[in-house]
Amino acid sequence: MSFKKLNNIVGWFVFIIATIVYILTLENTVSWWDCGEYISTAYKLQVGHPPGAPLFQMIGRFFSLFAFGDVTKVALMINAMSALCSSFTILFLFWTITLLSRKIWMKEGENAPLSNQIAVLATGVVGALAYTFSDSFWFSAVEGEVYAMSSLFTAITFWAILKWEQVADEPYNYRWLIFIAYLIGLSIGVHLLNLLCIPAVVYVVYFKKYKKITFKGFFIAGVIAVALVGFIQVILVPAVVSLCGKFELFFVNTLGAPFNLGTIIYFILLIALIVGGIYFTNKYKKVILNTAILSFMFILIGYSSFFMLVIRANANTPINENEPSEAVSMLSYLKREQYGSWPLLYGPYYMAKPYDAENGSPVYVRDEAKGKYVITDNREGTEPIYDDNVMTIFPRMWNGTKPSYINTYNQYIDRSKTVPVPMKKSDGSSEMVMRPTFMQNLKFFIGYQCNHMYWRYFMWNFVGRQNDIQGHGELENGNWISGIKFIDNARLGSQDNLPKSMTNSGRTAFYFLPLILGLIGLFYHIKRDMNNSWVVFLLFFMTGLAIVIYLNQTPYQPRERDYAYAGSFYAFCIWIGIGVLAIVELLQKFMKNKMAAAIVALVLCLSVPTVMAASGWEGHNRSEKTSALDWGKNYLKNLPENAVIFTRGDNDTFPLWYVQEVEGYRTDVRVCNYMLSSGYWYVHQMGRKQYESERLPLTLTPEQYDNGVNEPVFIQEVFEGPVELKDAIEFIKSDNPRTKVSLMSGMKANYLPARNLKLTVDKEAVVRNGIVPESMKDQIVDEIVWRIPDNINYLYKNDLMLLDFMASNDWTRAVYFTSLSDIKNVLGIDKYLHQEGLSHRFIPVVASDYHKDAGGVYVDGSYELLMADDIRWGNLNYPDVAVDPESRRNLLFVKQAYMRLAEALVNRNQNDSAIAVLDKCQEFFPDEKIPYDLYMMAYPEIYYRAGAIEKGDELINKIIANCLDNLRYYGDLDDKFIPYYTESIRENLAMINEMSNVASRYNRMELKMSLENTLDQEFNKFLSIFN
Repeated sequence: MSFKKLNNIVGWFVFIIATIVYILTLENTVSWWDCGEYISTAYKLQVGHPPGAPLFQMIGRFFSLFAFGDVTKVALMINAMSALCSSFTILFLFWTITLLSRKIWMKEGENAPLSNQIAVLATGVVGALAYTFSDSFWFSAVEGEVYAMSSLFTAITFWAILKWEQVADEPYNYRWLIFIAYLIGLSIGVHLLNLLCIPAVVYVVYFKKYKKITFKGFFIAGVIAVALVGFIQVILVPAVVSLCGKFELFFVNTLGAPFNLGTIIYFILLIALIVGGIYFTNKYKKVILNTAILSFMFILIGYSSFFMLVIRANANTPINENEPSEAVSMLSYLKREQYGSWPLLYGPYYMAKPYDAENGSPVYVRDEAKGKYVITDNREGTEPIYDDNVMTIFPRMWNGTKPSYINTYNQYIDRSKTVPVPMKKSDGSSEMVMRPTFMQNLKFFIGYQCNHMYWRYFMWNFVGRQNDIQGHGELENGNWISGIKFIDNARLGSQDNLPKSMTNSGRTAFYFLPLILGLIGLFYHIKRDMNNSWVVFLLFFMTGLAIVIYLNQTPYQPRERDYAYAGSFYAFCIWIGIGVLAIVELLQKFMKNKMAAAIVALVLCLSVPTVMAASGWEGHNRSEKTSALDWGKNYLKNLPENAVIFTRGDNDTFPLWYVQEVEGYRTDVRVCNYMLSSGYWYVHQMGRKQYESERLPLTLTPEQYDNGVNEPVFIQEVFEGPVELKDAIEFIKSDNPRTKVSLMSGMKANYLPARNLKLTVDKEAVVRNGIVPESMKDQIVDEIVWRIPDNINYLYKNDLMLLDFMASNDWTRAVYFTSLSDIKNVLGIDKYLHQEGLSHRFIPVVASDYHKDAGGVYVDGSYELLMADDIRWGNLNYPDVAVDPESRRNLLFVKQAYMRLAEALVNRNQNDSAIAVLDKCQEFFPDEKIPYDLYMMAYPEIYYRAGAIEKGDELINKIIANCLDNLRYYGDLDDKFIPYYTESIRENLAMINEMSNVASRYNRMELKMSLENTLDQEFNKFLSIFN
């Protein structure tokens, strides 16, 4: 059998293994984070967040057809698409490794010895399977996100350039380069990560076309590689649309042409130029120029998937983020302007404050009535200017907007070495500030951005992972471990007999095996094939540390970011595969039978993916998990018809979008994301009917919410008030010059004339529309009064929209909030917010069981939801279901909801119901799966108050057992680690003390005495750290 056939057979065999693994561990429904959004937008071809993933959505739509009308299977089919993309990535990785290995061990081609052929196949098997079971890639392989498909494009692109190298001396070889250009264009419609393959592609071409490698040639190739990446990302992707926008503005605003004519003429000219270029380069035999034009054309053909977003944006789909309906708004969408910008090569330090500002590009909005694009915001003074004294090249410590960022920066700064410098102020004066040195800036780059945000992830994938709790540098969370005791113990303290609180299914240990084999492969590759080792290194660097440099990440990211570096880990797995050749070569020095040496090496090296699979399976098996689905439905389940629920972040919004858009669940409810409401396009969408949900009633016109209009609305306390909220909104709406405030620029702006506001309650309406439950009808207040705090000086668009809606709703629709943290600054109504399950219901009745900033409890509504027979919380109580980090975060709010409900029931002497509520919570979130900790401390006292003495005792004992487990671990640590856990020791001792006090309050004297003795014993163990 020929090697080509063997290569294909074994490659497909590895593909089948990967496919089986991913299908078996696949999440059967929607997952957390962006998955709900991507599945929803794919299913109905809607417009997701910038910069868009139209190709992913179109292919996702195709896969959703295999649900055959069963909407509950749509997510499964799109997740399966990710699984297949991932297993095809493994297939192309296998073929890539064998292509590179053949250059070393099969220089004779098909005539190479069979032992060499087996060795080459072994490299592909080991390297591809190692990547199959790598932590970050496996995570993306089993959910409906873009990263699996993006990895596939990276894999095909890298394989394709190696295939071109094989035929580079044959006629028509350039078709492979054109194919690569087409892949790059297509990949833009999934994710921009594939652009980072370009430097590797350039060097393959350089090494093939230039037999004599010189420093000058090598350097020029590098410059060309970087220039190509920059050209496509910075110029081609946005400039094609930017130029189109300029044509459109010229034809419509200057020539008076109808909308879209400029766009049509632009594309006609672009196509004509490409056709003309192809014709003349063919005619005059300009092969390289012809190939370049064809490549440019095929990039544009692939890139054309973005037309889908424009078409669907014009259809006003329910999810239509940024509404990129024409070239002008599409440019803003592609440039991700809503996320802001960050410095890369030159910029300010974090303590810098601008002393002046330049004007930005004006914002144009399509005005159908006027028949042209009008400027709604000149963006005057929107580009800050900083004093050169607080600027630096390569700024890494640049964002001072949050105290948590500054605190982290300070960990990398020696204050005694900071430099005092004068900094210009806006009034012309100067102030002295302490500026970090450039070396301190680099220390943060190396210590945090490189080590914490890249190398830590690298080690997770090839050495092992401590747990899946997001780490911010602490010893107990998110670090890499190896499973080798003396190494792990020296770095992190003892990893033996860890307490239950410090172990979870995310823990893996690979004993350095993948890393060692990969390093062997790296050095062997450098020794035997320097050129191609450089090509692989470029892929490794560009998809790893180069991303770190480009993103310039701030501390305290909302989630771990390892998935972004999967391409780098892909490259390292090539070296894991090539490492097999080094092992074969070593064994052949001791074994006469070369075939036996190859087989022994294969068996030995297969231990690497085997260990990775065995250690990682539990943490990656999502086959029975339904967390995001259950949370999404539980938010909506019991809401009244046509209710409005204000959400805040990804994980209280995207699951709701999914259940509405895909499964058609509770489409009468309007989900309004408060943060997205800062975008004019989103407010416009809220002003339209969607499915059975009526539009949000708003007093201000859509034009008054346009981009640049009422941004911001200033607050000037002209009236002491309280002013009726509806009158305040009418004041802002008014065109009367007397309702405007003059700005320094001479322009007039709207303002809110009072801080003390009120909503007068229409008692008949709230009863008639079911806003107030029957049990509360006699408690309705006459008016609701609140004050906007003095430190809030203006309203953002989302604040304005919220106040507008509350004023215009006229008590017709029930209103809910999933979070109170953001709205409280402008809508201080927490005394009238009643917890109902996971959300807070706005009822014009003073809330019972009230806690400041947390509202009260609507007992009947909460009980109906939380105690429903069909309530589910992701199957997290199942033994085989791993509790993932996001479920672990979200279940804290659920446990709090059960606790507050039980507490309210006890306050009403409904003790049996309170006990049932606490029992139900423990049934869903047992100690064995989610160790009882600080967040369970209120439960025993409620049991006692309800008369369930034994259950209170039992729960206290469980909490204390976990405390003692923690303290036992801290006490067994080496002395140098114990001080690190001082606060944790204090917390656990305080918990024992509090449980003792609870026992005492309810006359559980024997338990109290036992706990006091325990506290004394444990305190004495740690007495030295408190002195």
